[in-house]
Amino acid sequence: MSLWYAICNAIPLEMLQWDFMKNALLALLLMAPLFGILSTMIVTGHMSFFSDALGHSAFTGIALGSIFGIAAPTWAAVAFSVFFALLFSYIRRDSNQAADTLIGVFSSAAVALGILVATLGGGSFTKYNKYLVGDVLSITPGEIGMLALVLLAVLVFWCLYANRLTLTAVHPQLASSRGIPVALSQTVFTVAIAVVVTLSISSMGLLILNSLLVLPGAASRNISRNQKQYHLYSVLFALASGLTGLSISYSFGCSAGAAISLVLTLFFAVTYVFRGRNA
Repeated sequence: MSLWYAICNAIPLEMLQWDFMKNALLALLLMAPLFGILSTMIVTGHMSFFSDALGHSAFTGIALGSIFGIAAPTWAAVAFSVFFALLFSYIRRDSNQAADTLIGVFSSAAVALGILVATLGGGSFTKYNKYLVGDVLSITPGEIGMLALVLLAVLVFWCLYANRLTLTAVHPQLASSRGIPVALSQTVFTVAIAVVVTLSISSMGLLILNSLLVLPGAASRNISRNQKQYHLYSVLFALASGLTGLSISYSFGCSAGAAISLVLTLFFAVTYVFRGRNA
């Protein structure tokens, strides 16, 4: 972190004189590519509501971790979210129900279980408010290091399996006929979403985290003409909105996550207008 602090000290920006702003900036530079990369597959695979359901399961995991006295409830949230993702993948393969129906079932169950656990014995729900709103300004170097490892793993996985995942999302039967393990690909992807959502929930907030996983890909899809542009624009939109949102948060004292989400919404609106003009 000392090298990063030295780099930030060389940048003539007032907000970078504070260590917590330096940490927040580095965290966003790591999270933005994660959001941008995963967003394209979430949008392509029609899994927007699934990422929201995973956020609810992560909250349930945090509540369970707190109830059982786990020192770092984030790890309990990761474990519960991964279990949630694996269970969803299994039932999705084994059931004839539509994916959106199953997502609704899982999301409702996760919300109800999280609230039930958080309020057991008349417990106060207010201590979990930080997970609903999020605060990237309070992120720790340890959490940043974990985000860096997850980003590296996702990039390696993406470079090796991006085309297979796209084909699996668009046409599972064709992917299966070409020898692609569809079930395994879908399972690994859902687990990746679960880990990213869980590690980001305390920074971005449950209430708006899903928008950060959907809007970059949705905006990119408006103007992209091929897969390369689709992924590139999604990452660029995520990066630009992260930097802009952090600046807005510092200037006006508002939630960074909410500011980032609104900037992404603006990107979507602008790209939609250009899409309409080119039609």
